[in-house]
Amino acid sequence: MSTVEYFQKLRIVVWDVNKRLNNIVHDPTFTSGLTLFNYLSYDCIYPLSDLILERFCLQILPKIARQIKWLDLEPLSMRRILLSANYPNLFEFSIYNIEKQTALNLFTSKIFLFRSF
Repeated sequence: MSTVEYFQKLRIVVWDVNKRLNNIVHDPTFTSGLTLFNYLSYDCIYPLSDLILERFCLQILPKIARQIKWLDLEPLSMRRILLSANYPNLFEFSIYNIEKQTALNLFTSKIFLFRSF
């Protein structure tokens, strides 16, 4: 197999994987609730890699934001995630491993527009 043939086949495989991932990402079954951090246990939570977070914030979240009903976030990336899209159906989000001062700053800043019903 020549190098050109190899790269053509590789390109087809990558395209197929991206197409399947795109189908999953847009399926409401998988996108009504998202956990956007890595964890080994409840005590060991850390942010997504910059590359993955960038793709979510720039490409994925703006397209599926209407489907999202809940988010599980961690403090280092939550601001970027919350500002990356408008989430009209978001009714719950959880923040893991947040420090008291960070929580106070977050909920007293103008980042959120809370509506009281």
